Amino acid sequence: MTLWTDLAGTPYEIDYAPVGGVRTRALRAGSGEHVVLLHGTSGHLEAFVRNVPALAEKFTLHALDMLGHGYTDAPGGDLRIPRYVRHVLDYLDAHGIERAHFVGESLGGWVAGRLAADHPDRAGRLILVAAGGTVANPTVMDRIRTSTRAAVLTDDVELTRARLELLMYDKANVSDELVAVRHTIYHRPAFVANIDHLLCLQDMDNRTEDLLTAEQMSRIVAPTLIVWGAQNPFGDVPEARRMHASIAGSRLEILGECGHWPQHEHATRFNDLTLAFLS
Repeated sequence: MTLWTDLAGTPYEIDYAPVGGVRTRALRAGSGEHVVLLHGTSGHLEAFVRNVPALAEKFTLHALDMLGHGYTDAPGGDLRIPRYVRHVLDYLDAHGIERAHFVGESLGGWVAGRLAADHPDRAGRLILVAAGGTVANPTVMDRIRTSTRAAVLTDDVELTRARLELLMYDKANVSDELVAVRHTIYHRPAFVANIDHLLCLQDMDNRTEDLLTAEQMSRIVAPTLIVWGAQNPFGDVPEARRMHASIAGSRLEILGECGHWPQHEHATRFNDLTLAFLS
């Protein structure tokens, strides 16, 4: 199975257009209500290729390379949560989208949650997938920072593979093609130059200031589904339960034998949950 066969039979387009003055890569597919897909730290839109065909049957999908990630330019300086939120809002405005549903994985869930808390008029329904940003765990932060910098600053494809394997319960989900895609992104000169700005949220002061707090989550009025892997290496299940308790009326689904990429490792189950919830 490759990225191309995952997307086979699904009409889609990828473009590179200015969003708030920043050249931004986005994949669009389908028709219907708008759904924005947001990936995790050092990730890219290919995180959702196993979801696009099923979800595009009912929705218009917008899978973004977030600010400074993938093939989206970095505008300079540290990439903090308010800047990510502004970039997503600028994308909506650029495409005349008043309101969208959001599916955010890891960092993408952090951004989507903050957007829904601060801009409730722009968020329809919210799916938080192994969402980050509710705690500052030095061990996890160091694991993210160290593994990512090693993969980016060393031209050894096995370090990129190791970084991806951290995300999975079953390492078989890390294909050679996925490794090649990420390795190419990691070694773009602009990405290498920006890596410390991209990883700034693994700094305790930055992270603490930008945390998605219980008070912010209490302001989320969008119907919310939280999806979590029982073996998530970047956040234990109690973290998901606290998030669930903080967002009124939210629903929590914990998937067994699953790491930090539920949408990828358990794509069929995830797609069924997402279609039912967004519909």
